[in-house]
Amino acid sequence: MNSEFLMLPHFDPTIFTFGDSNIGLRWYGLMYLLGFIFARWLAVRRANQPNSGWTVDQVDTLLFNGFMGVFLGGRIGDVFFYNFDHFVQDPLYLFRVWEGGMSFHGGLIGVIISMIWTSYSQKRSFWQTADFVAPLIPFGLGMGRIGNFINLELWGRETDVPWAMIFPNDPLLLPRHPSQLYEAFLEGFVLFIILNVFIKKPRPVGSVAGLFLVGYGIFRFIVEYVREPEVESFLGIMTRGQALCLPMIIGGGLIIAWAYNRAKSAVYQ
Repeated sequence: MNSEFLMLPHFDPTIFTFGDSNIGLRWYGLMYLLGFIFARWLAVRRANQPNSGWTVDQVDTLLFNGFMGVFLGGRIGDVFFYNFDHFVQDPLYLFRVWEGGMSFHGGLIGVIISMIWTSYSQKRSFWQTADFVAPLIPFGLGMGRIGNFINLELWGRETDVPWAMIFPNDPLLLPRHPSQLYEAFLEGFVLFIILNVFIKKPRPVGSVAGLFLVGYGIFRFIVEYVREPEVESFLGIMTRGQALCLPMIIGGGLIIAWAYNRAKSAVYQ
């Protein structure tokens, strides 16, 4: 083993349990909880601004529905996108959340469904809801990636960069990219700054959501080059994660173009 690289300690993924049960608080769950608390604080702060079009009760309903969408969609997406063979052999695996992970792309689908339902029930357009939600998401994404790092999962490919890390649960004990931290920085911090600076001025409806899709898609696509693939490559040219990001990048770009063209048309009418 090369002693030049940082050997991580074997973090216990569980902070505490109640008695002898498996019920307790895990670091991964705590990261999601912190992300949710911050999202609510920011959402309420924006809702309390003059002419926001939102009440605190509407924000709470939106965030609750969104949380359920993230949880259900993320778990179902992880099973069907990355562990379908395991599911076929053991269908109950779907419900054993503590044995598996969460898929961002599945969580995104879940959030979209929850936003459609919330928009309908609150009698507002889907794009108004999506634009309100998009700047709230990156912080939670960043916290989730930190949870991945603490859980010693989703590590990167082998490398000899000076900041390479050796994960104690890696059977080969190879120095690897801490890709979880790359994603926490890009998908969490950088994307959060981009979106929240972007909304400081009035923007066409739909453009904020489109920018989120483009930004996340590009950042995730880039990091996938140094992240250890979870499954076989897609068509032999890219990872499954990159393949799932392409529709986000293309779709987000089309949404931005549609939003600005729609706003421009409205000005000239």
